[in-house]
Amino acid sequence: MDWLDEIKWDTNGLVPAIAQDAQTGKVLMMAWMNRESLQLTVDEGRAIYWSRSRQKLWRKGEESGHVQKLKDLRLDCDADVLLLSVEQLGGIACHTGRERCFYRQYQDGQWVETDVIIKDPAKIYE
Repeated sequence: MDWLDEIKWDTNGLVPAIAQDAQTGKVLMMAWMNRESLQLTVDEGRAIYWSRSRQKLWRKGEESGHVQKLKDLRLDCDADVLLLSVEQLGGIACHTGRERCFYRQYQDGQWVETDVIIKDPAKIYE
């Protein structure tokens, strides 16, 4: 059996992929992968996702320079979620200019932004 066939793809041919910093263990972001993006991720040694909004491959960092180098790839026990351990180049994973996409924390009935902006998002995509 092909290793890609062991994954339980959803009805759209996608699987959720969580990117985690290989050094700190912080969860950086969640995105989607299809068979092609996962195969390319392994082949190229960098995170390549499937953009649902643009309906095309998304090489993380292709515009921002914030590439994710693949260090380890894991499949969960149900075979329906991927975990990528990555080296996040530039220290920014989020398009908002933050280290990670999970920068809002639930506190006393509201979402509070707890992580600082490292780089102005307008300057990331100049």
